[in-house]
Amino acid sequence: MNEQKNNSIGCTVDSCVYHAKNANYCTKNAIEVGSCNCEAKSVDATCCQSFKVK
Repeated sequence: MNEQKNNSIGCTVDSCVYHAKNANYCTKNAIEVGSCNCEAKSVDATCCQSFKVK
Protein backbone atom coordinates (compact mmCIF):
# COMPACT_ATOMS: atom_id res chain seq x y z
CA MET A 1 0.00 0.00 0.00
CA ASN A 2 1.15 3.53 -0.78
CA GLU A 3 2.22 5.37 2.39
CA GLN A 4 2.93 8.71 0.66
CA LYS A 5 0.36 11.45 1.17
CA ASN A 6 -1.41 12.78 -1.89
CA ASN A 7 -1.29 16.57 -1.60
CA SER A 8 -4.31 16.80 -3.93
CA ILE A 9 -6.65 14.84 -1.64
CA GLY A 10 -7.18 16.31 1.82
CA CYS A 11 -8.74 13.94 4.36
CA THR A 12 -9.51 14.12 8.09
CA VAL A 13 -10.93 10.58 8.45
CA ASP A 14 -8.12 8.95 10.43
CA SER A 15 -10.12 5.73 10.85
CA CYS A 16 -9.57 5.01 7.12
CA VAL A 17 -6.77 2.70 6.05
CA TYR A 18 -5.81 5.22 3.32
CA HIS A 19 -5.37 8.19 5.71
CA ALA A 20 -1.80 9.52 5.82
CA LYS A 21 -0.62 8.82 9.36
CA ASN A 22 0.95 12.19 10.19
CA ALA A 23 -1.05 14.53 7.97
CA ASN A 24 -4.68 15.15 6.98
CA TYR A 25 -4.32 13.72 3.49
CA CYS A 26 -5.26 10.56 1.64
CA THR A 27 -2.60 8.15 0.34
CA LYS A 28 -4.62 6.93 -2.68
CA ASN A 29 -3.84 8.21 -6.17
CA ALA A 30 -7.55 8.82 -6.77
CA ILE A 31 -10.80 8.45 -4.81
CA GLU A 32 -14.42 7.84 -5.73
CA VAL A 33 -16.93 10.30 -4.27
CA GLY A 34 -20.61 9.42 -4.19
CA SER A 35 -23.81 10.53 -2.55
CA CYS A 36 -25.13 9.04 0.67
CA ASN A 37 -28.69 9.76 -0.50
CA CYS A 38 -30.28 9.61 -3.92
CA GLU A 39 -30.14 13.41 -4.26
CA ALA A 40 -27.14 15.13 -2.70
CA LYS A 41 -28.04 18.71 -1.79
CA SER A 42 -25.32 19.44 0.78
CA VAL A 43 -21.76 18.46 1.66
CA ASP A 44 -23.10 16.17 4.40
CA ALA A 45 -24.90 14.10 1.76
CA THR A 46 -21.67 13.10 -0.02
CA CYS A 47 -19.29 10.31 0.97
CA CYS A 48 -15.90 8.96 0.00
CA GLN A 49 -16.72 5.65 -1.67
CA SER A 50 -13.02 4.66 -1.40
CA PHE A 51 -13.19 4.52 2.42
CA LYS A 52 -11.93 1.33 4.01
CA VAL A 53 -11.86 0.97 7.80
CA LYS A 54 -8.47 0.36 9.44
